[in-house]
Parts: sequence; structure tokens; C-alpha cells
Amino acid sequence: MEEIAVPSPPERVWAIVSNPSDVVSCIPGAELGAAHDDGSFDGVLVARFAAIRVKFAARISLKLEESEREGRLSARGRDGQGATRFSGNATFGVAEDRKTGGSRVTVNGEVNLSGKLASLVESGAGVVISRMTKEFSAQLVQRCSEPEPEPAPVPRPVTEPARAAVAEAPPRTGPLSRLRAWWARLLHRSPERGAQAGTRRTSEEAGSGNATAQ
Repeated sequence: MEEIAVPSPPERVWAIVSNPSDVVSCIPGAELGAAHDDGSFDGVLVARFAAIRVKFAARISLKLEESEREGRLSARGRDGQGATRFSGNATFGVAEDRKTGGSRVTVNGEVNLSGKLASLVESGAGVVISRMTKEFSAQLVQRCSEPEPEPAPVPRPVTEPARAAVAEAPPRTGPLSRLRAWWARLLHRSPERGAQAGTRRTSEEAGSGNATAQ
């Protein structure tokens, strides 16, 4: 069992360790892949055993007990060349540390290996796990100390008095406003007025022609 002391309140620590993307960001060499319909997701971890660098790809499932701040993680996968297969399970929890006012994160798990690289991985697993635990602890403490992102502001609805104030606002009377109003009246002049004006012009022209003929 591994125990990590984090100088942050339990609710803040739980928000990090219960989020797969946050956990992966605390593990050097780890990447989060695609999510699946059953709630599982893909993950990749690159680890160095002695002089050999091994890349593992896994299908990971996560179950959480929010009220208890506990979780269970299971993973199954293999290395990039398919020479070594593994399966693992881990349980973790977050509890308040009353002495320090911070939190304690406990992790307990096991991994089963089979294949060509199994003996090499098992022989160096203790050193690798110790190193990764230290790196994860440092990253977790740093992430928990960062301020939480502020929620996006909610737009305020326009109230009726505000609408009334806009509706009752006095019209603009500058030269540009008068020019726009004149142009709007010209464009929206009714067809009937245009037709009447054309009729008047035709009648006047006809009267002028009659006077000339006489």
C-alpha cells in the first residue's frame, strides 16, 4: 500500500484523483486516449526498466464512490510489440488528515504479467513503482495547490424596466440621423403614392399638350 500526504482539503484532492485526465497529467509518460460507450477509456504508459523503454497500451475502467471518496481502477493491455500482457487492479481513497488539516491518499493494487518481458519488468518493477510514486505525489500536490478555475459568468436577463428604458429612449436628432430617416422614408414610400404621382404627371402633360394644340 502506498500513502501520499497532500496539504489540501479532501474535497479538492478528490476532485483531482477522481478525474482521469487530471490523474494522467500527474503521471510522466502517461497519455489518455479515447473514451468508450461502457464508460471505459484507453490509456498509454511509457516506463523504463533498466535500459529498456516499454510502452504499454491499456483499456481502463474506473468506478467511483463519491460519498466515501473511494474508487476502484482496473486495467488490461499489452506492450507495443505484443510480447508482454498485463492486467491490474487498484483501489484508492481520500481521507482527511486531522493532524495537518490536509489529506491522505491511499493506493493499494496488484499487477499480473505474462510474456517475454515479464521477468525483466518484474525484476525492475519495485524501482519503477517507487520512482513513479514520488513523481506522481509531487505532481498531485502541485495540481491540488493550483486555484480552481472560475465558472463562466452567467448572462443577466434583460428586465422589463430595462426594455422600457430602451423603448422610451429619445430619438437621435443629429444631421446623420435626419439623413437616415429621410432615406428610409424615400425607400419605403408606398406604391400607391408612386402611382398617384405618376398619374398626376400624366394628367399635367396631357393638359399641356391640349393647350399647345389650341
